Amino acid sequence: MNFDYFTPTKVVFGKGAEAKTGELVKEQGGHKVLIHYGSGSVVRTGLLDKICHSLEEAGISYVLLGGVVPNPRLSKVREGICLCREEKVDFLLAVGGGSVIDSTKAIGYGLANEGDVWDFYDRKRQAAGCTPLGAVLTIAAAGSEMSDSSVITNEDGWIKRGYSSNYCRCRFAVMDPELTYTLPDYQTQSGCVDIMMHTMERYFNLSDNMELTDGISEALIRTVMKNAIILKQNPSDYNARAEVMWASSLSHNGLTGCGTGGGDWASHQIEHELGGMFDVAHGAGLAAIWGSWARYVYPEHPERFARFAKQIFDLEERADMQELALAGIEKMEDCYRSMGMPTNLKELGIEPTEAQMHEMAEKCCFFGQRTVGVIKKLTAEDVEKIYRMARG
Repeated sequence: MNFDYFTPTKVVFGKGAEAKTGELVKEQGGHKVLIHYGSGSVVRTGLLDKICHSLEEAGISYVLLGGVVPNPRLSKVREGICLCREEKVDFLLAVGGGSVIDSTKAIGYGLANEGDVWDFYDRKRQAAGCTPLGAVLTIAAAGSEMSDSSVITNEDGWIKRGYSSNYCRCRFAVMDPELTYTLPDYQTQSGCVDIMMHTMERYFNLSDNMELTDGISEALIRTVMKNAIILKQNPSDYNARAEVMWASSLSHNGLTGCGTGGGDWASHQIEHELGGMFDVAHGAGLAAIWGSWARYVYPEHPERFARFAKQIFDLEERADMQELALAGIEKMEDCYRSMGMPTNLKELGIEPTEAQMHEMAEKCCFFGQRTVGVIKKLTAEDVEKIYRMARG
């Protein structure tokens, strides 16, 4: 399976790495920076002051725009585009997790291209560039700091859509595991699910995979599972935070997709509609939907699910491959439970009506314009069945 692998992001990893932010922006030729962030946590912890001080020491001016929320909003993106044009910003700095980085990427698209930025997410046209950006990571989850993708929610219809291109890749990513110490456990564990799922989406495919890529993927999943449990017991375990933070980047920078044909991604597409309609935490939503997706599609490729069961959970070979595949799915759900994550929609805290499930399924498949997934190409009817299976 042929593949292209492009990962241009400079990674600065370790304790106190955020102090180098000004120097890194200067290396990229930035003169006027937008510092984009989420809630008040970066203010309360003093991180925002550290970033501002680092920029000031490098002689770089800046403007601030906070208020990014989980499942980042198009309205905030448009606000950022207007602010950056008024202030003549030439570099964007995301200080936060995946939602902040995704919002920053969308602002970058809007600045570098004419017209409405939503057109890119709505598949109406392709971007021709993106204002350069960097990231100071505070949450290990989405991997957006090294990925080519961003996901935005349009409040007009509550439609959640992703857009990918190499233009939006961060020029640098600052990763200090200590910055994640203050995260609530639910957010930490939700992030760990997201990391594993970015790898699992690529892992479950119909390709004749490279053994090395499979081995990297399996090691990454096992590493995150192990350290997620450590962090439940000791949130300030630096080594565990470091393992998870590095896994976040490797899970979504394309490495685990080399030679896999791209992967399945149906679980992500199905969950995006949950996030758009109910504003749930992305990782938790993935955990709630994955088991139902897996049980719905595994008969199409039981060999792959059987390998997953053996390599991830060390389950013994069985005469019935489908039985082994199902045992692996059950073990994965047990793992989610041990992390305090939901395995169905009721545990997630939502109980969608029949009408809502139908609406989400139609949106997921772009109202009949596409199928989702690779293991089994899912129509809106299939997606609706998976939502029903996941109700709990």
